[in-house]
Amino acid sequence: MTEEQMADLLLDVASGKIAAEAALDRLKKYPVEDLGYAHVDHVRLHIQGFGEVVFGQSKTTEQVLGICTSLFEASGSFLATRVEEITRVELAKAFPKAEVNNLARTVFLAPDPAPKPTGRGKVLIVSAGTSDLPVAEEAAVVAKAMRNSVQTLYDVGVAGIHRILRRTEMLRSASVVVVVAGMDGALASVVGGLVKVPVIAVPSSVGYGASFHGVSALLAMLNSCASGVTVVNIDNGFGAAAAATRINQLP
Repeated sequence: MTEEQMADLLLDVASGKIAAEAALDRLKKYPVEDLGYAHVDHVRLHIQGFGEVVFGQSKTTEQVLGICTSLFEASGSFLATRVEEITRVELAKAFPKAEVNNLARTVFLAPDPAPKPTGRGKVLIVSAGTSDLPVAEEAAVVAKAMRNSVQTLYDVGVAGIHRILRRTEMLRSASVVVVVAGMDGALASVVGGLVKVPVIAVPSSVGYGASFHGVSALLAMLNSCASGVTVVNIDNGFGAAAAATRINQLP
């Protein structure tokens, strides 16, 4: 339940439109609803500015549906990441208005009416290659869901460095840049040397054997000589978008 919804509920009680018992019944899920297999955190929206996000990996379809339904009933919205294909299909059936991104493996049901983007400026999501798109798209979906204005710039890696150098104006117009790169992970350092805003680097698990499923890119990004570059975990588009949101929406 958003702060606006809670305020409306209290006003309805005060005006006699809703009985106190009915309001109490709506509020008894708070702050945590016990589903048996999950404790759904309904108060996180008020503490962190965005509600609990459902991590779909290793959960059954029934568990993901149950948690998403609980969140929807409380706030009219939910965001699920790393959702398996069969679960994405079932969520789409249960919530026809939800936005399903099969590449990102996300399902997002926006509030109705959808709030306008907030924050200081744009969050720009950059990918080194097309192979990095699943992670980059996860970051883009999450950043949009968290009420940021989002732009994307894909397939501009250092193998053809002129591609990124042609877009410096776009880079410098952003308030935060998220860079997703596998292989050698070099794009994060290049971008870090071109802008004055925070750069959040996401190593992806793309690459041949010596990339060690993203470890090479991770170490390269951690050792970046470009100032202002910070690094999240391998393939963690969600974490990068959440960090970018906190930066972009600082008061």
